[in-house]
Amino acid sequence: MNNLFFKRIKQSVKHWYIHLIIGLIFIAIGLWVFASPIQSYAALTIIFSISFLISGIMEIFFATSNRKVLENWGWTLALGVFTALVGIMLIANPAISALTLALYVGFMLMLRSFWAIGSAFDLKDYGVKGWGVSLFIGILGVLFAALLILNPAFGGMTLVIWTGLALIVSGTFNLFLSIKMRKVHKNWDNITAATIAKLEEAQRLFLEEYRSRQSEI
Repeated sequence: MNNLFFKRIKQSVKHWYIHLIIGLIFIAIGLWVFASPIQSYAALTIIFSISFLISGIMEIFFATSNRKVLENWGWTLALGVFTALVGIMLIANPAISALTLALYVGFMLMLRSFWAIGSAFDLKDYGVKGWGVSLFIGILGVLFAALLILNPAFGGMTLVIWTGLALIVSGTFNLFLSIKMRKVHKNWDNITAATIAKLEEAQRLFLEEYRSRQSEI
C-alpha cells in the first residue's frame, strides 16, 4: 500500500450517495413500467428523458469530483455523458416509436452493464466482499440489454417487460455499489491517523529493504 492507495480509498467514496439516487430512479422507472404496461411507451418517453438526463449529469459530477484519485474515472465520465445524451435525444424527439425507445434504452443499459462489470473487479481490488454479486448483476444487465438491442420488435407487453427488467437490474447494481462504497467510507473513518502512519512506515521500510537487495544483485 502507499499514500495514493489510501487517498483513493478515502476519496473514491466521495458522493457515494449519487449511485444510491441513480439506483432508486432506475428502479422506480422499472416498477412504473410494470405498473402501467399499457401506457408505458405512450407516456414514458418524457420520464425516461428527464431521468436519464439527471442521472447523466450526476454521474458526470461524480466522475469529475474524483478525477484525481480514480484510475478509471474516464469511464464513469463517458457513461454519464452518454446517459445525458440519451436523455437529451429523447427530449428532442418525444414522439419516437416504441422500437426506437427500446434501442436507446438498450444501448444505454449495455454501456452501464459493462461499466458494472468493470466496477465489480474494482471492488475486488479494494478487497470489498460481495464483488461477485456486482459481477453477476452486470452480466445480467448485458443479457437484458442485448435482448432489447437485437430483438427490439418483441411486440407489445414483452417489450415493456424486458425494458422494465433491464432498468430494475441497472438500478439494483447502483444501489449495491452505493452500499459497498458507503461501507468503505465508514470503515475508513475507523482507521486512525496513527494506524495509517504505522502502515506507511512499514511500507517505507519494506521499500528500502527491497531496493537494498536489488542493489546487491
